[in-house]
Formats: sequence, structure tokens, C-alpha cells
Amino acid sequence: MRLRMTIIPRATPPIRGPDVKSSSFLAALALTSALAGCNMAPKYERPTGAVPLALPEGGVYPRAATDAPDVTQIGWRDFFLDARLRQVIETSLANNRDLRVAAANVLQARAQYRVQRSAVVPTTGVTGSATYTNNLFGAIGAAGGGATGGTGTGTGAGTGTGTGTGTGGTSGGSGAAAGGAVGESSSNIQFYSANVGFSAFELDLFGRVRNLNRAALEQYFATEEAQRSTRISLIAEVASAWLQLAADQEQLRLSRETLKTFEETVRLTSAQFRIGVASELEARQAETNYQAARNDIATLTAQVARDQNALNLLAGTTVTAEQLPDSLGTVAFTRDALPGDVSSAVLLRRPDVLQAEHQLIAQNANIGAARAAFFPRISLTATIGTISSALSGLFGGGTFNYNAAPSVQLPLFDGGRNAGNLDYAKASREAAVATYEKAIQTAFREVADALAQRGTIGEQLSAQGARANAASVAARLSDARYRAGVDSFLTSLDAQRTAYSAQQQLVTTRLTQANNLIELYRALGGGLAGEVPATADR
Repeated sequence: MRLRMTIIPRATPPIRGPDVKSSSFLAALALTSALAGCNMAPKYERPTGAVPLALPEGGVYPRAATDAPDVTQIGWRDFFLDARLRQVIETSLANNRDLRVAAANVLQARAQYRVQRSAVVPTTGVTGSATYTNNLFGAIGAAGGGATGGTGTGTGAGTGTGTGTGTGGTSGGSGAAAGGAVGESSSNIQFYSANVGFSAFELDLFGRVRNLNRAALEQYFATEEAQRSTRISLIAEVASAWLQLAADQEQLRLSRETLKTFEETVRLTSAQFRIGVASELEARQAETNYQAARNDIATLTAQVARDQNALNLLAGTTVTAEQLPDSLGTVAFTRDALPGDVSSAVLLRRPDVLQAEHQLIAQNANIGAARAAFFPRISLTATIGTISSALSGLFGGGTFNYNAAPSVQLPLFDGGRNAGNLDYAKASREAAVATYEKAIQTAFREVADALAQRGTIGEQLSAQGARANAASVAARLSDARYRAGVDSFLTSLDAQRTAYSAQQQLVTTRLTQANNLIELYRALGGGLAGEVPATADR
């Protein structure tokens, strides 16, 4: 149950302009608005202690170069070195649908914030009306009708004298105007009015409206950060998909070259089997390697097609053949720079972490709005204008009138609704705190994982390269020894399989190294340097 109190000003006769009472009322309104500075939201403090102060160092983690640049300050156009890859990223930033959805979410949040912000100021409107009737009481009621109520009595000078009394009038002048209109004609009654004012404007004494406005603003900022996070992720995904296509293209080329070697071996052993020099077992073993290579070619051919489809989806359009890679090779596609002396505080600048923090601040403001609901809600409806029984005299002397209707709503018993809303706001803030801390912990793990892999990937690549080279030499020597009758055919086949597998693993390791640099770049929040940030009314 809510107690509603309506204060009705005493009716006053029409005057030519604002009198002392109206001036006092406006001054009181200004003073009340100036005093509306109470904010019941708890003081916001950023949660701390979720992760260590420094990123992991020593052991498996690499030692950062002292002269290494800050990765977060390197724009993606400078980080990625291949011109074809940069073109594909440009295309994806212009056409990717997920990025468009994120941009639309920002526009939605900005519009919602503007709607909420409009409650801070009164919505002012202008009204005008004309009334024609032959009903005396209808005319008087319409003339005196308003938001507050009152009575009006007037005597019209004309061929006859009329007296009007109406309930719901704004001032005595309304009844006088209607009464005068009756005096002019006993059958036709008319009057005109024009007003400007606002309705049910809440005086935000306890910060309810301002906290709701702050919550909407922080949600807007959160969607902006979500868009930035989507942008960084998109750049990393496009680069990874492009490199995956390059690696699969190289794997396909390697399988085709190996197939030719296995085919020659099958031809040789089949011929030897026909003349009785080799056994059927050797011929079947050679065919096993050949068919395995055929299977790899078919699998990789389909995989290359899927890679192109994935890249086209990320780009939002068909990537041209000139922009596609033909092999991974040994050329660096990105800058090889480790961050130097970076603390975990750098993670606080990641867009996804900032997004979680803005959502936390919004929930903090919602607590203030929920607390303010326990206190009286004061609203005001006010108009000023003019009223006359003749259209030509609508703006003449003696037609001014005003109407002010303050109201107070004080909750007495609501069945626990306000208490429930406050508990819900507090629980939502606790959930937002946990979400924010988890976002930081997730960012810390991603960076730590990328650094851990970065610390060993060089050794892996060196070892795998040496292994592939040794396996290739061993395959050539084994084949020569087999042809010379020194080694068995099984030894030669096993050496060929080992060389083929080592070459495949080398390509995979090179891809892992390239993706590791991209992941480290993304995890540290790189990709936004040099970009124009979205504007906001901060």
C-alpha cells in the first residue's frame, strides 16, 4: 500500500504575469533540485587479489628481452607481416557478421542509456485546446479541469450575466472565462486555452534516477568493451584460420610428393615379386604405405576446402585466390617480440576484463536505486499558460494562469517487494564481482599458457627440424642399402614412414609456433593500438 498525498494550491484570480507566489514556487523548485545530491549507492572499490601481481617467470617461462616493445601498443597492421594476411583481416573487419552484431549491441545500449538519461530532466510539452458546447456545466468543468482541482467563479459582462462554478479548475479565472462565455450566449459556449509544462517529473532527492542512469551508462560502456573484445578475437581467429590453411596446403603438398615415392616403391616391389626376387609380403607392405598416402591426400584435400570455408565465414565474404596462402614455409608471418617486464596489471586493460568491471559498477549503482525505493518519491506536475473565452483575446491581458501539483508517494507496506529488490541487487553485485575476478583469472591463465609454450616452442622446433632432417637422410641411406642387398625391405619401408611422419610433425610444430605468437598477442590485449575508439558520453 502506498500513501499518496496531493498538494493543491489555493485558487487565485487571473493576473497579468508571474506574481510573488509563482516566483517563490519556482525558487523553491530550484532549491529542491539543487539539494538533490543524495546518493545511496555503496562506494565502488575495484576487487583485488584475484591473481598474482606479476606474470610467471623462470623455469619453463621465457626471459623477456629488456628492449622488447609493449605488445599491447603494436597495432595489428604492424604485427602481421604478410600483405595477403593483412588484406584478409581488413576484409573481415569490414564484413564479419559477429562484429556487426557487436556494433549493433553498442548502438542499442547507447539508445537505452539516452532513454534512461531523459528521466533526469522534465519532459516539457505544449498543449492547446478549444471547447464548443451548449452545456453550461460541461463548459465550466472543461474550462476548470486540470491536474489539481479547484473551483472557479466568474461574472461575464455582456447582454446577460452568467455565473459558473466548476470542480477541477486551475484557477478562478477559468470559471470566470466560462461564466463570461455563458453571458455572451445562452446556447453556444466556447473558450480557448494554451499551456506549457511538464507532468510527473520525479525530484531525485535520494538518487534513484541518477543510479539507474549510471547503471545504463555502465552497461553502454560494457557493450563497447565487448565490441573491442570481439574485434581482437576476430583478428586472432582470422590469422589462425589463414595459417591453418597454409599448414594444410603444405601438408597436402608433402603427401603428394610422398605418394610419388611410395608409388615408385610399389612398382619396384611388384616387378620384383613377379620375377620371384621379392616376396608378396614386401609387395603388400609397400602398397600399405602407398594407400596410406592416398588416404592422407583425400583427407587433406577436404580439409583445405573446409579451411577456406571457415576463412570465408570469418571474412564475411569469399576470400580471393590471390589472398590465400600456398604453404606455411619458414617465413615469419608475425613480429617475434616478447613483452618486457610486464606485470599482471596489464590484464586490467583487456576489453573483456573492462567489460566485466563496467557490469560490476552497473550492479553497484543498482543497489543505490534499490535502496532509494524505501524513501518517499516526490514528483511534480506544473503548467503555465493562458485561457480566454475568445480566441482573439487568448494572449491578452488578464488571461495568465498556472497549475502546480506536487505529489509524494511513501511506501508503507509492499509485501517485501523493495526488500526483495535490494537483496536481488546485492546478490547481482556479488555475482558480478565473481565474474570480474574470473575474467582476470582467465586472462592470467591465457597469458601464462602462451608464455609457457613460448618458452619451449623454440626447442621443440629445433628438435623437430633436426629429427625430420635425420629421418630423411636415414630413408635415403636405407633405400640405398636395400637396393644393394644389405638391409631388408622392411627396414627401408619403416625409414620411409618415419621420414614422412617427421616432415608432417615439423609442419605442425611450425604452425604451433606461429599460433603461439598470435595467442600471446591476443591474450595481452593487442590489436587495438592505432584504432579509433568508439565515442561515448563518459
